[in-house]
Amino acid sequence: MKCPYCSHLEDKVIDSRPTDEGETIRRRRECLGCQKRYTTYEKVEYMPLIVIKKDKSRQPYNREKLLNGIMRACEKRPVSIDEIDALIDRVEATIYNTLEREVTSTEIGECVMKELRKLDEVAYVRFASVYRQFKDIDTFMEELQKIKTEK
Repeated sequence: MKCPYCSHLEDKVIDSRPTDEGETIRRRRECLGCQKRYTTYEKVEYMPLIVIKKDKSRQPYNREKLLNGIMRACEKRPVSIDEIDALIDRVEATIYNTLEREVTSTEIGECVMKELRKLDEVAYVRFASVYRQFKDIDTFMEELQKIKTEK
């Protein structure tokens, strides 16, 4: 592992423990060059996933894009980054468990909305308003009514 501080290529593992219900291994490392410590995470590498966009173009799945969209929806809400990471982990698990190598952006969006709705209703409405591209206030109000009647 290359040291993020001095780029030395040798280190030693000080501590290793599972996180995220065993999905990830967290390793505490110490550089043998500069003696600084840093943390790395080891995850299972899944088969490459291709996202089919609404315009039928195809792109490799990018967790960062999903994270950015969810973080925008959760801005100024009482939702921690750990909760967002856990949400994305659940969405990814759902997607990868289908065993399909291609998935539509619609499937991903619906899965995110299902998880966001359980986490924070305001973030859910924000995400839905962008994702579903509400055309006017009436479609927005319909979505709010659905939430109210389900409570």
